[in-house]
Amino acid sequence: MKKIIVLLCGILFSIYSYSQRSELGALIGTSYYMGDINTSRQFYKPNIAGGLIYRYNLDPHWAFKFSALYGTVEAYDADFGEARNLHFKSHIMEFSSQIELNFFQYFTGSKQHRFSPYIFAGVALFSFNPQAYYFNPNTAEGKWYDLQPMATEGQGTIVKPNQETYSLTQFSVPFGLGLKYSISKKICIGFEWGLRKTFTDYIDDISTNYVDRTALKAEKGEIAANLADRSPELIDPLTLQPYLYHADGISRGNSETKDWYSFAGLTITFKLGAKSKPSCFDKGFNYRDNIYY
Repeated sequence: MKKIIVLLCGILFSIYSYSQRSELGALIGTSYYMGDINTSRQFYKPNIAGGLIYRYNLDPHWAFKFSALYGTVEAYDADFGEARNLHFKSHIMEFSSQIELNFFQYFTGSKQHRFSPYIFAGVALFSFNPQAYYFNPNTAEGKWYDLQPMATEGQGTIVKPNQETYSLTQFSVPFGLGLKYSISKKICIGFEWGLRKTFTDYIDDISTNYVDRTALKAEKGEIAANLADRSPELIDPLTLQPYLYHADGISRGNSETKDWYSFAGLTITFKLGAKSKPSCFDKGFNYRDNIYY
């Protein structure tokens, strides 16, 4: 019984000590995308984004961070004068694990080292689902359609039987920079901007070539064929006639480059637990200043 009590006390003491280095909070800000439509413009079409953050401080310079973020990205060829006339929007849900490096000594609650810029990098799992708006003249109704099942570039159809349909769950590599500032013994506020390098070119449902319209229409339907090639919705300023449909094999996107997305915003985290004196797990802790060295 004594051994059990000692073991339980040790576990509880470890959890308590562990919590002193832990912070829990949130990010609220914006999300945006870069890819075949927006090739380079930062903070293009930003949407409201946010999520939860958990941080474990290893020491004054290093920390682990886990986050769950949600945002929306979108882009329109019309904003870039592109006669391709494609557009999309997609909700993104991301779960990531990152490591942070503080440039200066920092710990939430410190009286001396309460500010630091930092950089971070990690790995993330995210989900997306590109959609496009289409007004159907047959029903006189407009709605947002999921693009992946439409196989707009012929994935998995008789046109491209060997090209698999892209997955809506992918990995990415988040990295970026931020600033953090301790405003009290328990509260840290900051700003963070992070890019996500992905390994898919289909966040925007655009990657390779146009496919034969007749074959796509026969297998996936008229709406799919219309969503695959939307140039005829525009008028050619030279001929004053609608643009023609693209022939099979004409470039629709650039498969050599992958899509990116980004989260940026304000962060606020709260240090868990309270401490009045150092523990045996906190070697070098100056409890009068509440800071690690």
